[in-house]
Amino acid sequence: MEILNDNGDKKGAFYIKKDNQRIAGMTYVYAGASKIIIDHTEVDSSLKGQGVGYKLVEEAVQFARKNNLKITPLCPFAAAVFKKKAADYNDVKA
Repeated sequence: MEILNDNGDKKGAFYIKKDNQRIAGMTYVYAGASKIIIDHTEVDSSLKGQGVGYKLVEEAVQFARKNNLKITPLCPFAAAVFKKKAADYNDVKA
């Protein structure tokens, strides 16, 4: 399952496509040059129980590390993951 990234100047998304349709996604917006805000995560019910939401958050964390960014997890799901994995994600949390 490949996670794609549609990264624009002001906003972007990590997502998974199947049959040319997005079946999971997490959107973010830039807050300045060094921070992104995760504002929404959605996973199709057909993917339930596969940890896809966690994988999207992990992809965002890797993206942040690679690009020297901080993350504010505004989305309730992303915020819960950041809280659960605080020790692992502390370096990128804004």
